Amino acid sequence: QVQLVESGGGLVQAGASLRLSCKASSGRIFSDHAMGWFRQAQGKEREPVAGINWSGDRTYVVDSVKGRFAISRDNAKNTVYLQMDSLKPEDTAVYYCSTILSIKNMKPTFNSWGQGTQVTVSS
Repeated sequence: QVQLVESGGGLVQAGASLRLSCKASSGRIFSDHAMGWFRQAQGKEREPVAGINWSGDRTYVVDSVKGRFAISRDNAKNTVYLQMDSLKPEDTAVYYCSTILSIKNMKPTFNSWGQGTQVTVSS
């Protein structure tokens, strides 16, 4: 069964940076799909954060992280990244990745969510 494994989270102070990674256990499912990052803060619904098309030349980020977060991918490594700069306390959440329908439609399409990676930003 193909899995997506997120990593790279941690506890940081406001203004710091983190780089999250999401590695797919199979290149077969990874390289043909758009990928997205999502986050879920405690007590809130999971929300999209950023998306990237299969080739990596088109990206999308939500307004709340625009100018601070960037998504990229390395298909040779079956990995998608989320570079997070100028972190704010409101970015605190568990971050997940998934295949998505497209960067215009951030609907997650993977068959299950991984464990995610916790990002905690202190003020």
